[in-house]
Amino acid sequence: MASTRKRLELLTAGLSLPTDTAKEPAPARQAASTNDAPPSAATAVETRFPPAVAGALAPRTAPGQMMAFRGQIQQVEGEMAALRDRLREYEGSLPTRKMDPKSIRPSRWANRHEASFATSEFAGLKADMEHAGGNVQPILVRPLTGEAGQFELVFGHRRHRAALELGIPVLASIWVDELGDAALFAAMDRENRERSDLSAYEQGAMYRRALEEQLFPTQRQLAEGLGVSHTWVRKALMVAQLPDAVVECFRSPLEITFRHAEQINSAMEKDRRGFLRRIERVRGHGLSPSMVVARLLDAKPGFERTERLDVQAGGEKLGALVRSKTGEIVITITPEAAAAASQETLEAAIAESLKKARSLG
Repeated sequence: MASTRKRLELLTAGLSLPTDTAKEPAPARQAASTNDAPPSAATAVETRFPPAVAGALAPRTAPGQMMAFRGQIQQVEGEMAALRDRLREYEGSLPTRKMDPKSIRPSRWANRHEASFATSEFAGLKADMEHAGGNVQPILVRPLTGEAGQFELVFGHRRHRAALELGIPVLASIWVDELGDAALFAAMDRENRERSDLSAYEQGAMYRRALEEQLFPTQRQLAEGLGVSHTWVRKALMVAQLPDAVVECFRSPLEITFRHAEQINSAMEKDRRGFLRRIERVRGHGLSPSMVVARLLDAKPGFERTERLDVQAGGEKLGALVRSKTGEIVITITPEAAAAASQETLEAAIAESLKKARSLG
């Protein structure tokens, strides 16, 4: 009853009785009001309701309520369909966000040799990231089990290292599904091969570690698991399995190619004792890769030759660069060039000739 009364009060709250100033003079109305006389039957009474506001009141009948509910459901379904269409555009993508590089640790399968972080390519990458305020291509990480807020790198070690050294956030995609070690290893290998980014030595070291720790029991299973040929795995392992003494003959392990490893292994099989003696004569001299291989193979004099290059500036010869059979380099400058050319011109010409000699070596 109280509820019905309240609804009636709400419905009649805006009712008002009209006044007819044209038919009744003011004194008469005042008298009627004073005497509390009821209005006569002849007097017209007009009931006025407040204007209806759309949506202000809910429908009062069951069919009306059902129609309103159905309209709401149709509106929600339309919004959900639009959201599904938008989500479909991102199907298969991974969540990406800026992360503190300190919260990300390198993978145990990390395939980057420390020398790769001292190259001009890494310096260029670092400069680009500093200029852009971060990396454009995201790295991939996976959450570490049992360590909230901590992640492990899948790939992107150089980008992560650059962000760490610069002290800036790194853009990362987070692998939210289950990702085992074998799947992580395969994803890392595939990304590096597609980018042609790893040296032969780094590629081989990566495969060797996977075999040593029994991630893949055999070379065949490793090749099949990664979707690469058995020959590719064999060549990569041949580079990584070179003796440390041989690797130390090169200025950097990153300079060793598949071809170098094949030649060196062949020479060791033919004359291992003589080969070990030649290592001691080559190690620590900082020779070019081709010169190291030639000395280790004990190549005939026809293979090792004296090389001569002109030192030039603007098409004018300033002197000559001579590299002996033992790898020594001698640069001479003509008296005329030494007297006439500026120091900056001479330095630039010498640097260019040394660069050319190294590329030929």
